Parts: sequence; structure tokens; C-alpha cells
Amino acid sequence: MQYFPAALQDLADAFARLPGIGGKTAQRLAFHVLELPMDDAEDFADAILAAKRSVHTCPCCQNLTDREVCPICDDPGRDQSTICVVAEPRDVIAMERSREFSGVYHVLHGVISPLNHVSQDDIRIRELLQRVGQGTVREVIMATNPDTEGEATAMYISRLLRPMEVKVTRLAYGVPVGSQLEYADEVTLSRALEGRQEI
Repeated sequence: MQYFPAALQDLADAFARLPGIGGKTAQRLAFHVLELPMDDAEDFADAILAAKRSVHTCPCCQNLTDREVCPICDDPGRDQSTICVVAEPRDVIAMERSREFSGVYHVLHGVISPLNHVSQDDIRIRELLQRVGQGTVREVIMATNPDTEGEATAMYISRLLRPMEVKVTRLAYGVPVGSQLEYADEVTLSRALEGRQEI
């Protein structure tokens, strides 16, 4: 027995295909969209279509942009010789919030994950090697997540970069600011000790 009109069910099914959205949340979103005034619903639909039409990857760093080259790559004040490699475009935003990094980025659009059927050919490693191969890069900072897939991806890329005579570094790990040592696990404490700095 069908409880909802077909169009409403189709809308809920479309929301359910989004990552992190379950069936009940998808239904709530679908009902919310139906309750919107027609102008707001059209603006919402137009925003989705405009983003799909105008946003693409930067040919240099693979970050998302609506310009020919993204603003970071196009900024003459950025250090083009230092590349920070991240897994996803949202990681660029996180790094930029720190206001500590003045180099440029390379977005992989994923990490190597055999369990999820993602191989090295499915992410933007080839483009990174082409950039480094131009000879102007001095350091590549691996800033993938400190989980199994992120570590495997960082190690794989570092092995590929070794013959290119470029410095490859990894973000330090440690105890988060504001936390307490008694709650830190052994791996976190071990990494914090390895990455300690003189003060």
C-alpha cells in the first residue's frame, strides 16, 4: 500500500540517496520542501542546478571552483613551492580556517580504500605527480586523515614522490587542545611524543 503520493516518495528517495541521510530524515526533508512557499522551493532547485552547472575542479589543484582557476592557485601571495595534499575539498576549508598555511593545495577527491573499491587510479594522484614533476615544488605535506585509509594513501603517495627529490612531510598528530592525557589512547600519545617540539 502506498502511503504518500508518488512525487513525494520520489523526493524522499532522492534525499535518502544523499550521504548520511536515512529514511526518516529523508521523509522529514521531503515534507519540509513541500511546505516551502513556491518561490523558496524554486530558489532551492535553482541553487542545486546552478551549482551543478558552474562548479568544477580547478585544473591545477583539483579543488572545487566556479572560475577558470581557483582563487588559491590564482593568488600570487601563495607559496607555489609547498603543496598540502588533502582528501576532500572540505579539508581545504578546515586548513584555511587555521590561517597558518600559505602554500597551495592538492585535493585527491578520496583516499585509497580497497574495502570501498577505491584504488589509486580512482583518486587524483596522477595530477599531483604531474605538478611535482614540473620541478618547482620543494615540499609536499600529506594532510590526509589519520585513519587506516588516510595513512595508506599518504604512504603510497610518499613512495611515488621519493624519486622526485621533493621533501614529503606528514601533519603531526597529538593530544587535542583542551583534552586530558588520561583520556588519550596509546596511539595518540605515541604520535604526540614522536611529534614533540622544543619550546
